[in-house]
Amino acid sequence: MATTRTAHTEWEGNLLDGKGLVTLDSSGVGEFPVSWPSRAEAANGKTSPEELIAAAHSSCFSMALSHGLTGAGTPPTKLETKADVTFQPGTGITGIHLTVVGTVPGLDEAGFVKAAEDAKANCPVSQALAGTTITLSASLA
Repeated sequence: MATTRTAHTEWEGNLLDGKGLVTLDSSGVGEFPVSWPSRAEAANGKTSPEELIAAAHSSCFSMALSHGLTGAGTPPTKLETKADVTFQPGTGITGIHLTVVGTVPGLDEAGFVKAAEDAKANCPVSQALAGTTITLSASLA
């Protein structure tokens, strides 16, 4: 069964001086202010599209890696994933770097790196962002 998740943004003003409010409609977990300065300069307590992509990518990748490891008979105890999404004003998103550290009993470093590479290639968010260079650093805790 397919699912659809929804968020919306209300924006006021022009790009440089305006401001917006992103609302996570499907979950109802919150509203988050957004602005051009929070995107292109310091966050200053506001989010950005890139931060929201980083959140989506790190969680999707973690789910895909957990699923793959479990299917291979080595379920993880813990996965800590960070996604760094780089934005260059005037160019756009120039890359995403995933960093994962896992605690996986019974698995060696090479096996973990292989599983992480597979998750990077196959998680739905990675696939949706295929036009962007996605790199990975993976290690066991």
